[in-house]
Amino acid sequence: MDQSFIRPEGATAVLDLLAKSLGGLTPELRKAATHVLEHSNLISVSSIREMAEQANVKPNTLVRMARAIGFEGYEDFRKPFREKVIKGQEDFPDRVRWLQSLAQDGKLAGLYSEIATASIANIERQFSGTTSVAIKAAADDIVHAPTTYVLGTGMANSIAAYFAFIASVAIGKVTAIPRDGLLPADGLARAATSDVLLAMAFKPYQHEVIDAVELAVSRGITVIGISDSPASPILAGAGHRFVVPMITTQFFASSVALMSLLETIIAFVIAAASPEAVKTIDMLQHRHELHRSWSDGER
Repeated sequence: MDQSFIRPEGATAVLDLLAKSLGGLTPELRKAATHVLEHSNLISVSSIREMAEQANVKPNTLVRMARAIGFEGYEDFRKPFREKVIKGQEDFPDRVRWLQSLAQDGKLAGLYSEIATASIANIERQFSGTTSVAIKAAADDIVHAPTTYVLGTGMANSIAAYFAFIASVAIGKVTAIPRDGLLPADGLARAATSDVLLAMAFKPYQHEVIDAVELAVSRGITVIGISDSPASPILAGAGHRFVVPMITTQFFASSVALMSLLETIIAFVIAAASPEAVKTIDMLQHRHELHRSWSDGER
């Protein structure tokens, strides 16, 4: 082992080091590392042979992966996970009983119960997988940037527009890309080094999104990357990285954790914004109050 190597403190730090090292690994080592990152909950409970079989690589590949990022071997790499198992979901007996009871309530109760379980688990994993410090750092960069570009395609396109609208109410220059008929990279034509790109990408990753993120990184633009895997190509050069759990029992990916993360970032943006931003929000609230709205007494 390299004598200058400083062992990361804790399993989370080890995963972060592995994710940052992906770009420098060979294709076979990257394949192993991607599996380890996406199934980190199995590291402490699975043997090296089991992990290798699941990743469809040879056990020695995991050993070489660990050595490539500074560890003596796979057992040395796995030590922090054995010392403290990363637990993405806490055990709440009352909630478990409630979820189980849902399955007994009607014809579609099983489906209802499955969705409820997955949604709650995704949100728990989201908030346990990041910190207020990490979110504040991303929000501060958005607040101080002359312009923040919010990139989302497919499912994330309307979500990007929603985030841009709410954030622009608070701080002004926040815009969603791509615009109609344009590629994501086209939206960065006037972007400066001091700007920020908040980019979202989920499997299957689209090349035009990856290209836009790589363009931003090459220009020195701060990237806030949000994806569904630590091995996502848009996270490699990102200054802020957030991995969103999207577990679902249906054919479509769950977006509940993604919305929770974005709403939290917006809340932090508003908290860090100037007094003028608060005045703007108050003015919009006052405008809503001026409009006549339906009341419970109406028929």
